[in-house]
Amino acid sequence: MEKVFIEATCKQIVDSAYRVHKELGPGLLESVYQYCLVEELRNRNIRVIQEVFLPLFYFGKSLNKDFRIDILVENTIIIEVKSVEFLIPVHSAQIISYLKLAKRPLGFLINFNVSLIKEGIKRYANNY
Repeated sequence: MEKVFIEATCKQIVDSAYRVHKELGPGLLESVYQYCLVEELRNRNIRVIQEVFLPLFYFGKSLNKDFRIDILVENTIIIEVKSVEFLIPVHSAQIISYLKLAKRPLGFLINFNVSLIKEGIKRYANNY
């Protein structure tokens, strides 16, 4: 995927998060924000898949451990949705792990439980 398209999609993701947060405000369940964000992205004709299972491989062997990506955008960008009082280091480790295991270039960790959504959006890169 071309970087120009990826960056344009990233702008749509951030704008969509702003729109969802403006409509709903903070304090709801994570799943509410996830479903609304997916709907907002789909309304913008962006390809989105929810709850993508990510198996764990070690030296080519599939281990009995699966992870779940909240949202995969255009088969390239991972979004991990949170609704917590504070983001903690394990949340960053989660999105970084997903990026590496799924071999995807970019991801967003979006915490909707903030007064200003710009404070809740973190962008992560993996060989991008």
